[in-house]
Amino acid sequence: MTLIEPRSFLTALFQAAVTAADPEAAIRAHLPARPRGRTIVVGAGKAASQMAAAFERLWDGPLEGVVVARHGPIEACKRIKVLQSAHPVPDEAGLVASSALIERVEGLAEDDLVVALISGGGSALLPAPPEGLTLEDEIAVHRALLASGAPISAMNVVRKHISRIKGGRLALAASPARVVSLVVSDVPGDNPAFVASGPTVPDRSSLEEARAIVARYALTLPERVMAHLASDAARAPSPDDRAFAGNEVHVIASAAVSLEAAAARAREAGIEAVILSDAIEGEARDIGRMHAALAREVVARNRPFTKPVVLLSGGETTVTISGDLYGKGGRNSELLLSLALDIDGVAGIDALAADTDGIDGSEDNAGAFVDGASIARMRAAGIDPRAHLAGHDAWSAFSVSGDLFVPGPTGTNVNDFRAILVR
Repeated sequence: MTLIEPRSFLTALFQAAVTAADPEAAIRAHLPARPRGRTIVVGAGKAASQMAAAFERLWDGPLEGVVVARHGPIEACKRIKVLQSAHPVPDEAGLVASSALIERVEGLAEDDLVVALISGGGSALLPAPPEGLTLEDEIAVHRALLASGAPISAMNVVRKHISRIKGGRLALAASPARVVSLVVSDVPGDNPAFVASGPTVPDRSSLEEARAIVARYALTLPERVMAHLASDAARAPSPDDRAFAGNEVHVIASAAVSLEAAAARAREAGIEAVILSDAIEGEARDIGRMHAALAREVVARNRPFTKPVVLLSGGETTVTISGDLYGKGGRNSELLLSLALDIDGVAGIDALAADTDGIDGSEDNAGAFVDGASIARMRAAGIDPRAHLAGHDAWSAFSVSGDLFVPGPTGTNVNDFRAILVR
């Protein structure tokens, strides 16, 4: 690896980050003791099938269960059934999957063990509208939240109050069995109750907070949903409920660990690495401009860091969509297009931003690369990059410029990964 191959270098850092979040290594370090009764495995998220297959390989004893992954390639399991549903917008298959998880944990005894394998994406994969609401209502909530610009923590406060499975309700259904949750975190701050809206992990966010979030972000929700949120029936279980007393929760992989691994890989290559934060939130295009400003400052004045250096960061940005004006792409692609515009013509900067699950938004790319000539390549191909940024259509711009990053599904998910090399 050399500095004359910046994209190979950035790709190697991404791979180091993903490897550090490998489900099998993470699960091995947190295996619970075998119970006297049955072992039931449940789970949901983008890494669900990989986590389930890893657990099968590691578990020394009988087990059964069901997990829910997104539509697409999955890792085969022998004893755990893998169902699939839609992400980022729920579908009918998700209704069936949610019911299957709830049914699997009902009727268990005190000597039984439930192992919950939870990773990011589970909120969409597990639609379970309360009585009186429909799948269409839950889809409307998801669409409104995704377009609102609200941080993931706020989204999940709302989601857990409009569900029969989120906010600890799946663990409540498993009582009196003990529940051990093994969580691959994709949320800033690594609060396990916010990963997949915490189907087995209750938290102290309240129904009143959910109502305040709806008002703060001016969410337009169906009348039935608003009526549900106005009733006490929407209130989620409290962490103080005795049903949760013997349960355990372990965050087994996170952005912090992955960024440290990427930093170590950079230093092995002779490049100093700086981790800016593993919990950056905000509007994707604004965060892109902030990263660009830092990189330009290093290029021009060797501050606040001395070049050569790679700037690393993680977290989850948001994209606020106004009306129906949007094209293809996810938050990483939008962040990078904004960054590219602000480093246009500046030599010595190369960047990669990608989702660690291998998919950014709804296309097949994890993110994209940019450098000081990316904007020129777009314009040479007849693309107006500012118009594409305004129309939330970064994927199309990077497709034309040849900058898409397509590693394929990774089998894990610790949220966004950003690396900016200043040579």
